[in-house]
Amino acid sequence: MTPSAAQTSPPIGLIIIGDEILSGKRTDKHLPKFIELLSERGLQLAWAEYVGDSPERITAVLSRAFASGDVVFSCGGIGATPDDHTRQCAAKALGLPLVLHLEAKALILERMRDVALEQGVPYEPDRDDNVHRLNMGTIPEGASIILNPYNKIPGFTCKGQGDGMVHFVPGFPVMAWPMMQDKLDLYSQTWGAAPKRLEKSVIVFGAMEASLTPLMESIESHFVGIKVFSLPSVDHPQWGKHIELGVKGPVADAELAFLALKEGLKPYNIELGPEMVR
Repeated sequence: MTPSAAQTSPPIGLIIIGDEILSGKRTDKHLPKFIELLSERGLQLAWAEYVGDSPERITAVLSRAFASGDVVFSCGGIGATPDDHTRQCAAKALGLPLVLHLEAKALILERMRDVALEQGVPYEPDRDDNVHRLNMGTIPEGASIILNPYNKIPGFTCKGQGDGMVHFVPGFPVMAWPMMQDKLDLYSQTWGAAPKRLEKSVIVFGAMEASLTPLMESIESHFVGIKVFSLPSVDHPQWGKHIELGVKGPVADAELAFLALKEGLKPYNIELGPEMVR
């Protein structure tokens, strides 16, 4: 049997950078969208981390990512304003200098030329503000760029000594999402086609999580690739105190595992409520 993308891919992580997210000034949209992009390819997010605009914290988070062996996407902080620290922190985490990437420079100059043409003003690459814009192409030595179809200002990719691969994209969804999608499409070609996934659960009344643990462990041991989950609630507005008990994994296996789960619940003195499919 050919292994699925989910089985052959390394763990996938997401880093979201910016004080505006932690302060509540902006609501993060990257996490749900990234989960959606992964799900479309039969992949799952292993972890996610939020960090503010603190160079020390960003460097620490990136150091762990580079050492992890995971495929990681980092959103935000790669501009050239005083509160953008990601490029510098990536270089520090890798112990590498920042250098002006020649292809990135060409793309940024091309963007300057496009803007000048749109605004009907002279193209002046040596003007102070335009020279400063070239800092967006200053990335850790040896990094490769990620093309930005929205405005040509590229992101970049760095590989750590621990085989962790971090892809850096802007914080703006209109730019970040197509760039993440392109990278995931390339990975999908390497990892192979992934099967459709299914999450199926049932509402359980009158049970304790501890009493259901042996059944959950039994299902996972019999169905390789299936994860069993339980989500307890004490004050749900519709169902009150209950446990949502379910399975998730490739469709065919998940269907069989869910039938086994319901069969395993029969000896318990409990009441079952609605079933849900996601």
